Amino acid sequence: MDYKNIIVKIRRIIRSINLESKKTQKDHGVSIPQILCLECLKNSPNYQATQKSIRDQLNLNSSTITGIISRLEKKGMLARLPKAGDRRTTLIALTSTGDNLLKATPDLLQQRLALKLKKISDEELELIGKSLDILVNMLEIEDLEASPLLTAEDVIQEEIKLENLDDEIL
Repeated sequence: MDYKNIIVKIRRIIRSINLESKKTQKDHGVSIPQILCLECLKNSPNYQATQKSIRDQLNLNSSTITGIISRLEKKGMLARLPKAGDRRTTLIALTSTGDNLLKATPDLLQQRLALKLKKISDEELELIGKSLDILVNMLEIEDLEASPLLTAEDVIQEEIKLENLDDEIL
């Protein structure tokens, strides 16, 4: 396989993530991380969780989670509630508006990928993992912090890096 084919395939993946992010924002008025935050609440006991719990599940920093929660609260998709017996702790609760939005949104690309990855053999998973490790090492991005969420901001930065790499190679 030609190295250019590999670069095209990587760009195709990045582009699909970017397109999905833009479509989700346009069609539903929320970002993919916001949807994942709502799903986190949907899967929590009593549809409630602490901000720390959401942060840990989504593997995002505190300021990012605070922004996501604030934007969703303004849209009426979640509510902040004082925890019974401990006023220092606030629970984040999914509202019916947030639940209705989740019902209206299709499964995300990364969710569909996760389901398909669960169905392949351990050997195939190992092969994919090793191949991706090689790419990460070649790009010298082993120390780059990354969350499991794929967002438009991440995609733009990755496209810039790939364009620069492409220019260097060509």
